[in-house]
Amino acid sequence: MISVILKQDVDNLGRAGEIVQVKPGYGRNYLIPRGMALLATRGNVAQHEHYKRAIEAERAKLHAEQRKIADLLQTTTVSIARKAGKDNKLFGSVGPRDIVEALAMQNIDLDRRLVKLDDPIRETGTFEVPVRFSLDLQVGLKVNVVGI
Repeated sequence: MISVILKQDVDNLGRAGEIVQVKPGYGRNYLIPRGMALLATRGNVAQHEHYKRAIEAERAKLHAEQRKIADLLQTTTVSIARKAGKDNKLFGSVGPRDIVEALAMQNIDLDRRLVKLDDPIRETGTFEVPVRFSLDLQVGLKVNVVGI
């Protein structure tokens, strides 16, 4: 096991600024090359302690922005029209990319990776789609799929 300093929140591992133990391959081949973590050497730990306050301020600012978008999404309903056949089954499906494009039409910018859709929507109706901003901030977005 090696110690790494997380530069950003990583699901099922920890929050930005934490020092965590990970398997060497996961740290060297995934976290460090993607800029998600630093190897926890003495120099990096000392430098990290120095910048900890800046990281906390940045995290608070980001959380405030995410909270504002989350509050907006709770009151928003997205309508998507798709060709449908018998029994309200769609020809094709509605996925995260379609939902983000419909939000963009309403002047709401959102990263499609935040939309946590287990399976694509394949029928008409109204669905509650989870949008997960961080480990502790998740909201439901109402998506209305209409058949044409």
